[in-house]
Amino acid sequence: MLYDLLKSRRSIRKFKSKEVEKDKIDIILKSALLAPSSRSRRPWEFIAVTDKEKLESLSKIREHSSDFLAGAPLGIVVAANPKVCDVWIEDASIASIIIQLSAQSLGLGSCWIQVRERFGTNNVKAGDTVKEILQIPDEYEVECIIAVGYPDEEKKPYDIDGLPCNKLHFESF
Repeated sequence: MLYDLLKSRRSIRKFKSKEVEKDKIDIILKSALLAPSSRSRRPWEFIAVTDKEKLESLSKIREHSSDFLAGAPLGIVVAANPKVCDVWIEDASIASIIIQLSAQSLGLGSCWIQVRERFGTNNVKAGDTVKEILQIPDEYEVECIIAVGYPDEEKKPYDIDGLPCNKLHFESF
């Protein structure tokens, strides 16, 4: 049940050195292709990265919060072409969470690394660095990188009793 999957999905930043099997990568990527998009424009592109040197380089694109990518066996870069659709950010974000939920359903952990509107050293846009490392054409923008792998840390499922249910409204605010 999706509800159970959502309760147990947590951001994982420590991964075992075990490679993610090709068939699991294929399932994750094909799941991303099934993501809904505005007017079915599908402005996104997905780049699976397993090369350790590239993952190491990608882990340094931001000042903070991306270091753990160097220890992941897989990074999936989510990019989109803004000329294809005006809501490319939303479309790329929906596909990104589908990547994370697909990974979770396969017994893998994941963590979103925000790229769009983030900066690395010398105030260089993180997305520009990703585009350079992976030879992504200029007309694309990078939304995020999803680190994926076998978890090497345990996190408790969410406590349903601790959810901010005061944020739920019916019929009016």
